[in-house]
Amino acid sequence: MAIDRLELSGFTIIKKLGTGARSTIYLAIDEGTGNTVALKRAIYEKPEDDRIFEQITNEYKVSKVVQHPYLRKCHKLIKIRKMFRVRELLLSMEIFEGETLEKSKTLSLGDVLLVFRMVATGLNAMHQQGYLHCDIKPNNILINGKGEIRVIDLGQGCKIGTIKPRIQGTPDYIAPEQVKRRHLDQRTDIFNLGATMYWALTGKKVPTLIPQNNDLSAMLGQRDFLAPHQVHRKIPPGISKLVVDCVKEEPGERPVSMPELISRLDVLIHSIFAKKVGGQ
Repeated sequence: MAIDRLELSGFTIIKKLGTGARSTIYLAIDEGTGNTVALKRAIYEKPEDDRIFEQITNEYKVSKVVQHPYLRKCHKLIKIRKMFRVRELLLSMEIFEGETLEKSKTLSLGDVLLVFRMVATGLNAMHQQGYLHCDIKPNNILINGKGEIRVIDLGQGCKIGTIKPRIQGTPDYIAPEQVKRRHLDQRTDIFNLGATMYWALTGKKVPTLIPQNNDLSAMLGQRDFLAPHQVHRKIPPGISKLVVDCVKEEPGERPVSMPELISRLDVLIHSIFAKKVGGQ
């Protein structure tokens, strides 16, 4: 995998921040702008790296079209060629000092809903510009100490209506139509977001169409699972119903759009904070 040290013309490398899926991320200064950035680096080592190269390139392309304060910005894509092919990719991105939702400290129920409202708002901006995210999960939502968020990793993003040539998505959060390779639309992101909300509220995963052993030949319909309020009694039934509606197997049974989901979240958020004010 990529070495820890990096020298790149036009950038001052400060330190290594971490590693991802066959990539390494550095903290750097773009000497042309003076901005501090996160620099994702991937090196081509074997044929399987074609996919990470494809995703990094796609992330850059999608991010240049779908810009919103809740979506992490990408600045530059740098290709380094050797022997007539691209052997190294570097993606310069907005630096955002926060933790993933998976690693973040325990949030109150109201704060969890506020976070998901912001995520839904960012996704709605993508939808209005004709694109889907297709991989919403706890690790792709960053939160900082001020309560600000960024939705990251647009590498699997695509235009609304796309049929992908292969199954793409994270097994624990993937929508049925992603597994069946059908047309994807706004309700695909709604399923991914609903599965992420289910995890955030219960600590458990919604069963998806990808079996535990990843044997797709054994793919069955969605199995029964407990609604959030059945897992934790303190979760209001209204919140529980919204989450369950979002992860219906049939897209037509889910909320039809992000604005509908946001509207339902607003009612629930208002109810929670009104009770807090009334209880003071």
